[in-house]
Amino acid sequence: MTQVIDYMEPWYATREDVKDALDYKVTARADARIDRAIAAGSRSVDRLCHRRFYPVLDARSWDWPNGQYARSWRLWLDNSELVELHGVVSGGVTIPTDTVILQPNRSGPPYRSLEIDLSSSSAFSTGDTQQNAITVTGLWGYKNVERPAGTAVGAVDEAATTLTVSDASLVGVGSVLRAGGERLLVTGRSMADTGATLAADVTAQANAVTLQLADASLVHEDEVLLFDGERVRVDDIAGDTVVVRRQWDGTPLAAHTAGTHVYAPRTLTVVRGALGTTAASIADGAPLVAWEPPALVRTLTIAEAVMTLSQELAGYARTSRSSSSGSGEQRPLQPTVDDIRQQCLTAHGRMARTRAV
Repeated sequence: MTQVIDYMEPWYATREDVKDALDYKVTARADARIDRAIAAGSRSVDRLCHRRFYPVLDARSWDWPNGQYARSWRLWLDNSELVELHGVVSGGVTIPTDTVILQPNRSGPPYRSLEIDLSSSSAFSTGDTQQNAITVTGLWGYKNVERPAGTAVGAVDEAATTLTVSDASLVGVGSVLRAGGERLLVTGRSMADTGATLAADVTAQANAVTLQLADASLVHEDEVLLFDGERVRVDDIAGDTVVVRRQWDGTPLAAHTAGTHVYAPRTLTVVRGALGTTAASIADGAPLVAWEPPALVRTLTIAEAVMTLSQELAGYARTSRSSSSGSGEQRPLQPTVDDIRQQCLTAHGRMARTRAV
């Protein structure tokens, strides 16, 4: 399975995002449909905005600038947008990065061109040929915004394809994680023992929403917990009292006894060394961060996925009502998918041309 998705492009929303939006219960069939809809929605956003938002570490080459009918000290990056510059080699000569000006220098990243500082002695040169004479190494994409995503639980080597994390609420299927210099794509989650146990019996009543744990510091708000055959979602924690929502993910309401072990989906199936990075060992307790797509990009991806799933259930027979002022129909109070598309395009769209000017 892992070999099939090694080349998978990252998603802009997680499986859990879409399930929360639709209130889908957990089934393997639903997971496959949701994953397909998220992947399609993410690439639809790329096409709409004419850019890739996710970060990729890579070395990319261009012809000497004169071949672009441009000034010899400026290199247009075309549809390759740069987030961080790591190195420039021109005609086999390394150009110091402190003599390279990234543009636009007031609003980037993303950066659309490089310029040589004319007060320096650096210059773009051709070497033996103008073709692919300049190689730029860096982090490509739109922006590199990251948030804390807990820590690794247990050490793993560079060949491991599973990783246990400290907080399942911070990571979903589709997340892009970074541990040190390595990025990982999360492609699955399974239950792991949190170390917590029930400190008191729990009745099979829907209004029994407070659980007593032996140590509630071992679980987190918004995590989905499993004990026996019932899943619950953690809404709040006060001391060792946990307030939950019972029968989560369509699981049956049941009674539970003190001492029962509590599980959470903290064991991740991951693609190692993703997006141009190299797999490396991850130490126990190593901090993890998750890449965050722009909010509108994430929102539109969820909306596209929800629409696709809804159309599938309707046999693609559902029609959308016009919201134009000339139709005589009242505009809906909530934004439509078309509204979100337009907002995303306005905020993050790029001109549909090879070179930005």
